Amino acid sequence: MTPDSDIFETRGPLLIRGVRYNDCTVDVVVGDDGLIAAIGENAGRNHEYDHEIDGQGRVFLPGLVNTHTHAAMTLLRGYADDMLLQPWLAERIWPLEAHLTADDVYWGTRLACLEMISSGTVGFNDMYFFMESAARAVDEAGMRAQLAYGFIDLFDDEKREHECRATEELADSVARMANPRISTAVGPHAVYTVSPGGLRWCAEFAADRKLGVHVHLAETETEVADAVRTSGRRPAALLDEAGLLGPRTVAAHGCWLDDAECRLVAARGATVSHNPASNMKLATGRAMPYPVLRQAGARVALGTDGTASNNSLDLFAEMKTAALLQKFAWNDPTVLPAPEALLLAAGNAHVALGWGGGRLEAGAPADLVLVDTRTPCNTPLHSTVSNAVYACTGAAVTTTLCAGRVLMHERVVPGADEVLSGAAKAARALVARAAGTP
Repeated sequence: MTPDSDIFETRGPLLIRGVRYNDCTVDVVVGDDGLIAAIGENAGRNHEYDHEIDGQGRVFLPGLVNTHTHAAMTLLRGYADDMLLQPWLAERIWPLEAHLTADDVYWGTRLACLEMISSGTVGFNDMYFFMESAARAVDEAGMRAQLAYGFIDLFDDEKREHECRATEELADSVARMANPRISTAVGPHAVYTVSPGGLRWCAEFAADRKLGVHVHLAETETEVADAVRTSGRRPAALLDEAGLLGPRTVAAHGCWLDDAECRLVAARGATVSHNPASNMKLATGRAMPYPVLRQAGARVALGTDGTASNNSLDLFAEMKTAALLQKFAWNDPTVLPAPEALLLAAGNAHVALGWGGGRLEAGAPADLVLVDTRTPCNTPLHSTVSNAVYACTGAAVTTTLCAGRVLMHERVVPGADEVLSGAAKAARALVARAAGTP
């Protein structure tokens, strides 16, 4: 079915009729304010609407949120695989990234947005370079994003000044956009790439501007060992001393957190972003200690990392990977059951980034997806959530809405062909520049 192109342009009220929700058939009314106005049987009778979507044969789920990625790395998908972490970075990834341009980041981010929209993700937490170009791409795609410049000073005073200015410029640029879907975070890369002074500056700037914090934490055993050797403290303590652990903080990976660090993260109200596929592919050696974090009361969300290390931005696939890894790693099939996996990818993620979505109720942001039930992965449908986590991929998503705007309907995303062409061309040119060929 080819959707009416007007469905992508409307900002008026919208009715989704006859969609499956909690084993019932309901109508969903989306207001022109981008919020869910009503959910219930025959709810459309009591509300006016400009457009209607047929929800028959569809399941209604909250839109997913990717809490850790480097979106423009879509241009590096498949460029370097099956390597040890340090050679992978030093010999393949960093040399190629040295040739990145703002145009590359624009097209790479547009491609990432297309992939995420197509697989039911409505927003993401990003850290990379040329982030003003990323902001433009997100604005055009219609998604939500929290954007951070990847702050790396390598313990050099002059470089730290440059990173401070780049962070300030991004915050000012996003503020001028005045787009409520796009916000800024500070992005100190990690304790081993950012000096103590740089960490403190990031904390002070985030507090002054009321920005989020996006940081890598305890991804590898080497990171932890080096921190203890050089400072006598583990990475979470170093972030806390700098003032970087708080309710607005999203710390990616957390594979090598010990029990005390898990309790510290929980006490500060920070979120740990679980990135199972990337961590498994790069063999970081230990699964994130989800049972300990959960027992401590820490918020955990889900991320993919960049596509250079994951190769995919499909959070439906990531939910399954997360659940299976946790069960396997801790030898307990009850760890991270399907409803919790969906909570990581939706409710917890929205809370972590301050977006208020992830809830299917009147008054919540209309960040939602429709999933096809007339497909093998959803047949039979004993449990909507079980199928979403363990059986389906993002290919089962038919419709994606963000802030009430239809970004995809019946698998159609406007402008997809232009994005695919532009991103492929940018990737070829990037590799050619790095190789020194015309």
